[in-house]
Amino acid sequence: MAKQSAGILLYRRKGKQLEVFLAHPGGPFWAKKDAGSWSVPKGEYLEGEEPLQAAIREFEEETGYRPSGDFIQLSTIRQKGHKTVHCWAVNGDLDADNIVSNQFEMEWPPRSGKMKTFPEIDRAAWFSVSIAREKINERQVSFIDELVKRIDE
Repeated sequence: MAKQSAGILLYRRKGKQLEVFLAHPGGPFWAKKDAGSWSVPKGEYLEGEEPLQAAIREFEEETGYRPSGDFIQLSTIRQKGHKTVHCWAVNGDLDADNIVSNQFEMEWPPRSGKMKTFPEIDRAAWFSVSIAREKINERQVSFIDELVKRIDE
């Protein structure tokens, strides 16, 4: 069975401009990547776990902020690696410069026998819709497009 993950697309308005909150994955494989590598904060969940609750849990684990409010369920996508991603949008605000991410451990450098710890998210930021479309994983652009349509109706 393909892996499933759930995430939250946090949004806010700055004046009349819509902004979305995106996260950059931590670890050495992503360190020098930018355009197309950002994502909604998300994570895998177990069969039987409620996807929205998993999305809220993952967002809090990766940022230190627990989103709440009126969640808007967005259309599910399938990423290139065949992972299914469920996403909800919710209005909120947090200081992107002060996120607190959980950590993961991996052997680094490869085949060195040395374990190193990295944050799941090494940085986060608020982006205008146009910039976010450039930054986010190409398969997740539809989350932003759907959000814009749903809240501007």
